[in-house]
Amino acid sequence: MDTSKFFDLKGKTAIITGGANGIGKASCEILAAYGAKVVVSDYNLEAAEKTAKEINDKGGKAIAIDCNVLEDDALVNLVDQTVKEFGSIEILVNNVGGGGAGKESPYDIEVAQFKKVFDMNVFSMWRLCQLVAPHMKKAGYGSIINMSSMASINKSPAISAYASSKAAINHMTRNLAYDFGPDNIRMNAIGPGATKTAALKTVLTPDLEKAMLKHTPIKRLGEAEDIAGAVLYFAAPISSWTSGQVIFINGGGEQTLDM
Repeated sequence: MDTSKFFDLKGKTAIITGGANGIGKASCEILAAYGAKVVVSDYNLEAAEKTAKEINDKGGKAIAIDCNVLEDDALVNLVDQTVKEFGSIEILVNNVGGGGAGKESPYDIEVAQFKKVFDMNVFSMWRLCQLVAPHMKKAGYGSIINMSSMASINKSPAISAYASSKAAINHMTRNLAYDFGPDNIRMNAIGPGATKTAALKTVLTPDLEKAMLKHTPIKRLGEAEDIAGAVLYFAAPISSWTSGQVIFINGGGEQTLDM
């Protein structure tokens, strides 16, 4: 068994949406560390450029591209500019997501707000899959990783838009695995549990964290690096026969805001 190539990403190009901060940034850093050329895609170009510079300063190779995933022209430009700069696309991490956990009461949420969650979390992912697939087919290597959530299987109040959009990602991933598999493109999803990103820190209190950990065998909340490890697994050749899967990274338990 030759293990030297299991995590070797040299010569491969990865696009990571929402790559400037949090899980996206950690994913950029770990893929670059294993040799991938990284495109840090984010609607905040200044933050994306900062992340790209940090990667380059450590000896990696990265560029930043401004992209609002809600705009189709921006998605097309992201793919076109990546190919122009690096010549190929082998890896896509659909990391951008949004929604109002605990803020989506059906009595208060407007239809336009519900729709926007699906536009961001589902439709933009599907469109980017469609755009990158021909390039992955040409390259002879493709791994698409969609960011889902534990919310896709949990039940909590005031989160119906976000949770149902993440459930849609799970099933979309499984079905697209059939469409793209014959072209040697793998489709997988990751469902993070409660991870210490900037978004969680805005609502996290010591009491809430303690309540979450009651149902978590590994007695800590997640870090961005924990999720990035799963991104690396799905992106790398070690998972070459893994497709259509949803893996939950959650310390072995469940963490919801209403605990």
